[in-house]
Amino acid sequence: MSDQNSHRRPIRHVVFFSCKKSEDIDHVVESLSMLKDIPSVSHFEVSRNRNQDRFANDVDVIVYAEFADDAALAAYRAHPIYDDCIKIVRPLRDMRIAADF
Repeated sequence: MSDQNSHRRPIRHVVFFSCKKSEDIDHVVESLSMLKDIPSVSHFEVSRNRNQDRFANDVDVIVYAEFADDAALAAYRAHPIYDDCIKIVRPLRDMRIAADF
């Protein structure tokens, strides 16, 4: 690995979800947890939103993942576990906002 590559920062993938029903939040967190088993993920966290904002509480669940490079992120999105997770979570969620940096 070259010096330049050894200092490369990982790709950070952050996704915010809101659920259609508050009683589904734990099930969404549990279902999203299956994504940690995808081999191309170098770091993975999923949690309920702990923020208690006095103006807005639109986000119920947050996913944070790290990937070594674009190929690892693409492999994550192409993995069968990802597809299985989408089938469970999509009908339960209202809003989804994703960002990679």
